[in-house]
Amino acid sequence: MFDLIGDIHGYATPLKLLLDRLGYRERKGVWSHPKRQVVFLGDFIDRGPEQMATVHIAQTMVESGQALAVMGNHEFNAVAWASEDPDIPGGRLRHHSDRNRRQHQAYLDQVGEGSPLHQEHIDWFKTLPLYLDLEGLRVVHACWHRPSLDMLVDYLDAHQRILPDAWPALTREDTPAFDALETLLKGLEVPLPAGTEFLDKDGNPRGHIRTRWWELEGITYRDLAMVPPEVIGEIPHEPIPDDVLPGYEGDKPLFVGHYWLTGIPEPLTPHIACLDYSIAAGHTHNGNNGKLCAYRWDGETELDAGKFVWVE
Repeated sequence: MFDLIGDIHGYATPLKLLLDRLGYRERKGVWSHPKRQVVFLGDFIDRGPEQMATVHIAQTMVESGQALAVMGNHEFNAVAWASEDPDIPGGRLRHHSDRNRRQHQAYLDQVGEGSPLHQEHIDWFKTLPLYLDLEGLRVVHACWHRPSLDMLVDYLDAHQRILPDAWPALTREDTPAFDALETLLKGLEVPLPAGTEFLDKDGNPRGHIRTRWWELEGITYRDLAMVPPEVIGEIPHEPIPDDVLPGYEGDKPLFVGHYWLTGIPEPLTPHIACLDYSIAAGHTHNGNNGKLCAYRWDGETELDAGKFVWVE
């Protein structure tokens, strides 16, 4: 039986409180439960004040068999940031731009960029699978998308971990493999109708929208768009073609993180739950406190709102 835990982003104190609430106890430096196992949904780092402690808790649990984990986009970015680009002398797989550094600076400051601990973290992040397809449930950081999973088969080992020599290919933008990886770790983007675009928060024109891909009925581009409220009026209110959205087969429960939800945790659909409830956001603009959220899964095929557990 599994306790699935959403994005932690360096908030180790809430993580300890949540583990305690779930019945885990720390013994000899490792959190464990006599009958249950944690599944972490990725995004251990960036933003929070206790990133070293967060990685330590998760890594020791995984390495001692007390937990499983998948990779989040922040772990992928961390590996790419620290990895040399074989095609660009002195370059890195993730460009060291001001914008990318700002996103990653809190982690780099805490770990000590280039330190032995930094390298240890990078080595561990590389061992995280992109997804888990277990006997009774599935886990991926952002989106379960069959075409993207199929696209990435040749880049992964038998445990869904990125092959050592595949990292450069997966960081090359505007390639099918890069787009597939982005879908699993950041969510599904769909193109807007021809001639339609909007300006993102940085003022860049965008012809694609990130979507609430789990919604299946009565869908327009505006209904599905995950964009800032001030631009939602620019998104067309016309139906999305049926062949654009993947749907989800629903044969097993699926757990994702990534989406910075707020409010009282509940399933997105009878078969899909998001466990990212914005712990790194603190007190959110709509009056909700950020939560670190878990789901206690006991083998059920339909999700139960009463099985979410969280700390604020």
